[in-house]
Amino acid sequence: MAESICGLDCGQCGWKGSCGGCAVTGGRPFGGECMLAACCHAKGLERCGNCPERPCSLKAQLIREFNALGIEDMEEVTDLNALKGSFVNLEYSLASGQRIKFWDDDRIYLGNQLCKRDSDRCYGLTADEEHLLVCEYGEAGWDPEIIVYQKRKKQP
Repeated sequence: MAESICGLDCGQCGWKGSCGGCAVTGGRPFGGECMLAACCHAKGLERCGNCPERPCSLKAQLIREFNALGIEDMEEVTDLNALKGSFVNLEYSLASGQRIKFWDDDRIYLGNQLCKRDSDRCYGLTADEEHLLVCEYGEAGWDPEIIVYQKRKKQP
């Protein structure tokens, strides 16, 4: 399989047979846009590996934004991963009883899972170009709760 645009090792991915590969699909694995590939393309790069910004400025900015939320019992965010939307697209119950999902199942977002201190629950972090989402959930995404969902501030 051709190398990914962002430099991830596609050979290690469990979905490598169904995504189409971001290099082959022009940064649209699974048919949806990939944040990392879109960032590289916006900089006129064929691959992130050619990017002079080390570490990736998009990841670094999102890490700063997640840490700035000041969630007391959340570990410090040190890395974000490329995550398929269907993997992070949990369904939440709103106070009105409405059930809602935030993400596109076929898009690739940046996020991570962190342990909640002194708890058996986890924090799930997901971001796109416009929003940050932090949720809390139990094993296998059970009983998800929205902790923060906010519009990102435009960066200069």
